[in-house]
Parts: sequence; C-alpha cells; structure tokens
Amino acid sequence: MTATAESTTKAGPARTAGAKESLGSRIAQRLGGGLVRVFLILVGLFWLVPTVGLLLASLRSPQDMSASGWWTVFTKPSQLTFDSYQKLLENGDITSSLWNTVLITVPATVLVVVVGSLAGYAFAWMEFPGRDWWFLGVVSLLVVPVQVALIPIAELFGKIGLFGTIFGVILFHTGFGLPFAVFLLRNFFAEIPRELLEAARLDGAGELRLFARVVMPLGGPAIASLGIFQFLWVWNDMLVALVFTKSGTQPITVALQTQVRQFGNNVDVLAPGAFISMVIPLAVFFAFQRQFVSGVMAGAVK
Repeated sequence: MTATAESTTKAGPARTAGAKESLGSRIAQRLGGGLVRVFLILVGLFWLVPTVGLLLASLRSPQDMSASGWWTVFTKPSQLTFDSYQKLLENGDITSSLWNTVLITVPATVLVVVVGSLAGYAFAWMEFPGRDWWFLGVVSLLVVPVQVALIPIAELFGKIGLFGTIFGVILFHTGFGLPFAVFLLRNFFAEIPRELLEAARLDGAGELRLFARVVMPLGGPAIASLGIFQFLWVWNDMLVALVFTKSGTQPITVALQTQVRQFGNNVDVLAPGAFISMVIPLAVFFAFQRQFVSGVMAGAVK
C-alpha cells in the first residue's frame, strides 16, 4: 500500500511536468506556425510588387509615367486609363507577335505531351530490343545545352527551308522538350501497379486502349506538370525565337525587345504588352495549379 502511494506521488510531478511541457510545446508550435505564415505572406506580397507595378504602369498615360512613379496611383486613382491597351491593339506588330506566340507555344506543348506520354509508356511497360539503352540515350540528351545546337540546326533548317518559319521553331522546342518529357513520364508511369495493367490486358485491352483508359488517367498530374513546364518555357523563350524567326514570325518576347530597341520611349505600348505576355502564363499556371502540385508531390508520396 505504501509503495503504491509512493509510486503515485512520484508519478504525479512527472505527469504534471509532462502536461506543462506539452502545453508549452503547443504554444510554441502555434506561435511558430503563425510567424511562419506571416513571413510567407510578406514574402508573397513582396514577390508580387513588380507584377502590380507593371499592371499599374500599363494603366497610366506616358505623361504620368514620365512625371512620377506608379505608386502615385494609390493617391491619384484618376491616372488610371485603358488608352495604352487601345494603342496596343492598334499596334500590328505586337498583336501579330502575340498570335505567333500562341501558334508556337500551343503546338510545341501538345506535341511534347503526346509524344512524351507515348514514349514514356513504351519505355516503362513495353518490351522491345535495346529498350534500356534507348532510354539511356534519350536521357543523355538532357545534358546537351540549347546554345550548342542553335547554329547547326539553323544551318539544317536553312537547307530544308524551315528557317524563319513558325513550324521550324515548333520543331526545335519539341525536340529539346522531349528528353525531359520522356524521362519524367517514364519514371511516373513505371510506378503504376502492374496488377492494374495485367487486369486490363486480361479484359482484352490492347496497348493503345490500355494507354488511353488506364495509364493516361493515372498519369494526369504528371502530364499536367509537364504541360505547364513546357508551356512556360516556350512562351517565355527569346533566345530560340531570336535566332530562328524573322520579322513576320516573331513571338511577343522578340517583338517587345525590338520595340525597346527602335522606340525606347514608347512605354505606353511596352508596359501593356509586357503585362499581357506575363499574365497569360500566370493564368495557365494557376488554372492547373492543383494538378501541378499533385504531379510534383506524387514522387515524394510514392
């Protein structure tokens, strides 16, 4: 009886200390989470300052932009106007270059996603001679810099009549986007349970039907991530477009750079053009943000 009382007495302070420690730990966790959340919000707001500044600058007249900074809009909201966007729509070079950007980016993204998905499935689940060696050859192309291939491919495109055309730029972006696409999708498709594929084959599904009905739905997050990466890379590219395009096939990045070189003071055209060039990929990213996060985290979860 005495031993039991002593053990209870000794366990009491320990239990109390544990409760106090647990309470303090909870308070520290809450404070830490709150501070981290506030810090991340501040970082996000600071990161958005250039975007907000560009938006407000595109809504001001050239006279106001030359007289003061964009932050004066908060004290003088009457400065906001859409005249710059009207002038932008009247600028044939900018509007045609924006359309050229769409014509380059969308096919280059679709081709990389489709061909990369088919190749990734073949390397992951189909048996053919030299499969592993072919895959190593494709992966080795990841180390080839774009700058090294510019001149040789430009000479090749010049000989076959593709230099200066939109189709030539699409082929270049597709060729350099495929190695990463095959590598990413092959590794993702290889994690699909074999039992699912064998069950579909027992039901009479062929390879194309198996790919379309089983592999593609399961690989949706990875395919969405690849599509976002490819879209952003092609849309924001200027080096390849600067080398392979001419005046009638230039994308928006090259057209804006040309406007800066020729008319350094026409900010009323450059600011809205730069904002439109930036906001479209941002809209694409936020539209597929959930799929992008799922695709990035899929490998870590598995």
